[in-house]
Amino acid sequence: MKNYREANYRLCLAMNKCDELYYQIAKNTHIKENTLWLLYVLGDEKEHSQKQICEEWLMPRTTLNTVVKECINDGYIILSNQQHSKEKTISLTKKGKEFAEKVLKPVYEIENDVMKKVIEEFSEDFILAYERYAQYFEEAYKKRNRTE
Repeated sequence: MKNYREANYRLCLAMNKCDELYYQIAKNTHIKENTLWLLYVLGDEKEHSQKQICEEWLMPRTTLNTVVKECINDGYIILSNQQHSKEKTISLTKKGKEFAEKVLKPVYEIENDVMKKVIEEFSEDFILAYERYAQYFEEAYKKRNRTE
């Protein structure tokens, strides 16, 4: 495909459609979209700091702080001190794990069904290509903004 503008347009439409579907999932589960994303991040049961989440998921710190406070008030998460750092680790409580499982189970099922089809059709190179696109986009954006 030589028409890069059309290719980028199609890719942006596809990304936008996926973003909208995650928004609809959050709405249908009666939670805020950013709460869905925080549960999604914490659903891997690994340790995450607020700084790490903001950097990896490109979530504004003020947005994350608001969601974290709401989730603490709802009893879904706790903050723990990290050794040798001012950063706190965010973890799901028992109640939070149960809630996250309820919310995320259908999301994971949809994602897994879709990913299975896509990988069967295009191979796992699909993921690598998308990651590379995001990497190149970020590099080009940063380069352009340094020179302006």
